[in-house]
Amino acid sequence: MGDTTAGLLQIGVLVATLAAVYRPLGGYMARVFTAEHNSRAERTTYKLLGVDPGQEQTWAVYARSVLAFSAVGLVFLYLLQRLQDHLPLSLGLKAVEPGLAFNTAASFVANTNWQAYSPEATMGHLVQFAGLAVQNFVSAAVGIAVAVAVMRGFARRKTDRLGNFWVDLTRALFRILVPMAVLGGLILVAMGVVQNFSGGHEVTSVVGQTQTIPGGPVASQEVIKELGTNGGGFYNANSAHPFENPNPLSNLFEIFLLLVIPVCLTRTFGLLVKDKRQGYAILAVMAGLWTVFTFATTIFEAQAANPAMEGKETRFGIWASTLFASSTTGTSTGAVNSAHDSYSPLGGGTALFHMMLGEVSPGGVGSGLYGMLVLAVLAVFVAGLMVGRTPEYLGKKVTAREMKLVSLYILTTPTLVLAGTAIAMGLASARASILNTGGPHGFTEVLYAFTSAGNNNGSAFGGLSANTPFYTTVLGVVMLLGRFVPMILVLALAGSFARQQPVPVTAGTLPTHKALFVVMLTGIVVIVTGLTYFPTLTLGPLAEGL
Repeated sequence: MGDTTAGLLQIGVLVATLAAVYRPLGGYMARVFTAEHNSRAERTTYKLLGVDPGQEQTWAVYARSVLAFSAVGLVFLYLLQRLQDHLPLSLGLKAVEPGLAFNTAASFVANTNWQAYSPEATMGHLVQFAGLAVQNFVSAAVGIAVAVAVMRGFARRKTDRLGNFWVDLTRALFRILVPMAVLGGLILVAMGVVQNFSGGHEVTSVVGQTQTIPGGPVASQEVIKELGTNGGGFYNANSAHPFENPNPLSNLFEIFLLLVIPVCLTRTFGLLVKDKRQGYAILAVMAGLWTVFTFATTIFEAQAANPAMEGKETRFGIWASTLFASSTTGTSTGAVNSAHDSYSPLGGGTALFHMMLGEVSPGGVGSGLYGMLVLAVLAVFVAGLMVGRTPEYLGKKVTAREMKLVSLYILTTPTLVLAGTAIAMGLASARASILNTGGPHGFTEVLYAFTSAGNNNGSAFGGLSANTPFYTTVLGVVMLLGRFVPMILVLALAGSFARQQPVPVTAGTLPTHKALFVVMLTGIVVIVTGLTYFPTLTLGPLAEGL
């Protein structure tokens, strides 16, 4: 009973805090991307990049800029790992093996942060803060930039321009992510999160054994991994490690960090399309889904035998663990404070299904919003079929071209997830990586890994040895395709909408800001996902749970 009361109180405080910052932060981000003035630091950056900030780009040029920037980051991070033993602050660690270096570089560039290694035993301080932490910033900024370009596509008329990627990227970094990370990092340090360049401290365990626990720039990486919905961790235990997450207050603050930007971007969307009600409608769908999955996961875990505390951090209890699990699987954040593999079959299956929604509740930084907007276009198309008229969303007609792009977007991630899982289960060498278990649970571990990679989540179910040539290569490719193919498709969709002349609202236009549309969009999210993944869920968590 006490845990339930504390859990409900935590949820109440979290929701109240998000509500308090919703208007100011959402409005601030809208002003950031509509401001005409560039700061001195921004102008210097544009000059170094050779960019004309006043020159806007078509969707195709914007997409090429995204890919070029990300490709450079991929190569840089790969080389940084491969040359680690020749770099300062390496702590004597050897160079990262080629397959693992590719997997890690792809993971962090794709905003996934899947970690097939033990961080403190593999990466030195320089790689951690100059490679991984930097990618936490820039990959999140890329997601925000693409989301803003998509917003412009809905807001503009009769133009082929969606803004300038380099300007959007720079402003997302300088005006949003860096200031918030500095403030959040100071708060985490005040709460007890480690921040130093120590090579390690030797401690004696309760059973008399000695162990070296490395220090490092933990708080500075912790804050942006949550704020940018990146995930991963400085330590292998992730957010269950007391150096990363010292107490229940820091636990609640980290959950707030991973939710705050995706939630507030819905207000930014409403302001940019000049109809705040549209942002509220999208937020209502996201909040409804998040609430259902949070309580469903908690109920399944609370009703498990005794209840089950295996794999959960006893400092936090069930409610704080499942609240973190629901928030991280709903925001494409790979951070965890408990082992999802140790959840009950239906509890772990609920977290898995939450990811399968496409990371839209509220989703990753930027990617959650544009993913939900794609589903909103699908919802109005379905509604148009019901009433026998051309569907419209925010005054833009949804024609055959737009629906082709929407269909490709929706099919991309399931294709990657299901094909990857099928290949892995069909290869004896890949099946051998399932540790200590087989049957439905072993299948769920593989399915979870590909779902996490394809949706750019990054959390791991556990029980799968993923540091093998097959998994490092295939999961790395899945992460890159799962990140950038949808980005290209959604930018093409935004470019198509931007060229249109808005159509007038008529008596037959479906209002997309009212409760009916909220219910319809929620149904589209669940039904489309359910029809796609239900057969695989029956082979994994449902079979084990029943």
